[in-house]
Amino acid sequence: MVDGLVNARDLGGLPLLAGGTTPQGVFFRSENVDALTARGWDELFRLGIRTVADLRQTAERERDQRPRPDWVVTAHVDLDGLENVDFWRDYAESGLWGTAAYFLPHLVAMPERAGAALEAVAQAGEGGVLFHCMSGRDRTGMVAMLLLSLVGVEPEAIVHDYLETVRRADALAAATGRENDEPVREAILARRGSTTELAFRDALASVDLEALLTSAGVSEGTERCLRTWRGSLALDDQTG
Repeated sequence: MVDGLVNARDLGGLPLLAGGTTPQGVFFRSENVDALTARGWDELFRLGIRTVADLRQTAERERDQRPRPDWVVTAHVDLDGLENVDFWRDYAESGLWGTAAYFLPHLVAMPERAGAALEAVAQAGEGGVLFHCMSGRDRTGMVAMLLLSLVGVEPEAIVHDYLETVRRADALAAATGRENDEPVREAILARRGSTTELAFRDALASVDLEALLTSAGVSEGTERCLRTWRGSLALDDQTG
């Protein structure tokens, strides 16, 4: 556990379809780092993290005015794209905004957003890359889903990783002084004959990685970085 974070984890150690596991120390995910203590930043440094990719909207980022260590590079990518009002209207009104039900439609409607996030984490400087949004659930979950799929992680392990944040919902709520809203999200999905897990499984099973990379304009170099876990795997070590 990193001091100041309750939803941080290394995406290393996950089983690959071709055998073996994802290398440790390459990609990390978490909730926002605004509450990180000096000790927490030191812990990130010891983990080898040198880049933080912030997937939040500009207004969310501007609330964080705390100084950061000189050794960390912060990359900003607005994954949401709220200026696409027509897309977000229905999800805001239905409450599905905070669920995986919007993942696939978002990737189809605004592939360049996911493409920018993938470019940011793939082309970061030396060292590990930590990516996050606010709670580390959906925007972070979408990017993690793509990263793990591209490197050929077993689907059940990808589902387990996404649901790990759901399992930490009480801790996240306590850390932010808010109520755990997972029951509300489950109720919204239940009215549509789904669940948190099923909505994510649907997105995972339905995403067309090749089409996404093409429509997002992801470069060949970035794709190679993603499929080799930033050069730590050979292309024939995994599938995807």
